[in-house]
Amino acid sequence: MSCYVRPMCKEDVPQVKEIDREAFPTQFPAPDYQRELQDRISHHIVACDEVRIMPAVKAEEKGFLKFVRRIMQLFGGTHPDDNRPVELERVLGFASIWVMADEAHLTNIAVRQSHRRQGIGELLLISIIELATGLKADFFTLEVRASNIPAHELYKKYGFTQVGLRRGYYTDNREDAVVMSTESLSSPSFRERFPQLKEAYLRRYGSLNSLSLWNKNRYVSAKPPPAA
Repeated sequence: MSCYVRPMCKEDVPQVKEIDREAFPTQFPAPDYQRELQDRISHHIVACDEVRIMPAVKAEEKGFLKFVRRIMQLFGGTHPDDNRPVELERVLGFASIWVMADEAHLTNIAVRQSHRRQGIGELLLISIIELATGLKADFFTLEVRASNIPAHELYKKYGFTQVGLRRGYYTDNREDAVVMSTESLSSPSFRERFPQLKEAYLRRYGSLNSLSLWNKNRYVSAKPPPAA
């Protein structure tokens, strides 16, 4: 797998919205990611890869590729008859947290349907936990649908346990939400287990540049955490 993780930027918003609508079609209103990028308690990451595309717009294309090709033409990047391939980033998934005082709360995590079951969701979870740690959060919380058993198993693997249940939490079908939380991110047991899980992930999916890019000082200097 060749994808890498970095902070989300405003140029990613069209692709992130596309993934959000695919993953959460009944969620209303949809999150305003453009606005959330300006919110000091909100932090977002994306998993990306680089793709080679042909710049001419084709009538049958939809979504990301069609959007990119037209933007390239509008801003003078190509002529419609120019068939040279261009390297562009494609967002494969994203994750978002709110950090308030010592708590990091996972608000969203999603992967393109075409790229699920490839370890990208787990990569995003690893990276967002590292980000929360860099932002001095002491514990991590989230809600997950009661029926989403694969997500429950992934979260349990990374030390989340059920701490509550919110009845009828999801407005589309009144499904319950399971509330999960970690122990302290600075506890000896978590600090011992998390690197082991990360190493196991790297052994399974190969060498990834993404985690070496994830320098907490670089990220925090780009977007400082909210004042205590």
